[in-house]
Amino acid sequence: MRKLKLIWDFHGPDASKIAQHHEIHLKEYIKLEKLDIPITGFENVSDVHTIAYLVVDEANMKPIRDALKPHRGQVYTST
Repeated sequence: MRKLKLIWDFHGPDASKIAQHHEIHLKEYIKLEKLDIPITGFENVSDVHTIAYLVVDEANMKPIRDALKPHRGQVYTST
């Protein structure tokens, strides 16, 4: 099954701190909704751009996307 990475972008000098905090809220949502989503995280793209993300199965994406309103998404490939 294909996996999708739902992404939230944060920009500015505090982007990293904000993305790290956003990941906490993503994990809280996962726990509250009793979802089986083991992959979340944040990545520094540059000094002023950081993303927070979670990875979902494509079949389960729509209700999560509609509830959490990510900025964008992409097909997930593990590295």
